[in-house]
Amino acid sequence: MFQGFKDFIMRGNVVDLAVGIVIGAAFTGVVTAFTTGFIKPLIQLLGGGTGTGAGAWEPRDGVIFDYATFINAIITFLITAAVLYFLVVMPLNYLAERRRRGEEPPPNAPSEDIVLLTQIRDLLAQNSGASEARHQAAEEFQRRDQEPPR
Repeated sequence: MFQGFKDFIMRGNVVDLAVGIVIGAAFTGVVTAFTTGFIKPLIQLLGGGTGTGAGAWEPRDGVIFDYATFINAIITFLITAAVLYFLVVMPLNYLAERRRRGEEPPPNAPSEDIVLLTQIRDLLAQNSGASEARHQAAEEFQRRDQEPPR
C-alpha cells in the first residue's frame, strides 16, 4: 500500500502541483499575516509619514502610490518561495536523486500468493495454446475425411 502511494507521489509533476497549490496556499496566509503585521509597519516607519499617508506617496490629491503594500507583497512572495523550496522541493529532489542512483532498497519479492497466481496464469495460457492446436488438427483431419479421393 505504501509503495503504491510512494510511486504515485514520486511520479512526474504531481509533487510540484501539490506543493504549488495546497502547501503554497496555506503557507501564504501565514506569511501574509507576518509581513502585514511586522514588515509593512517597519517599511512605513522607515519611509516616513504619519497616519494613512505612511508608506505611500501622493504626488497629487487622489493619486496614491502605496509602495509599502507593493514591497510587502514582494517580501511575502520571496519568503513563501524560499520556504517551499528549502523545506519541500529540495528534500524531494534529493530523494528522487537517491532513487535514480539506486541507493533506495529494491522492492520486496512478490508474496507466495502472487507467485502461485502467476504460475497458474502461465499454465492456463500454455494449455489454451495446446488445446487450440489440437482443435485445429482435429478440424483438418475431418476435412480430409470429407474430401473425395483424387
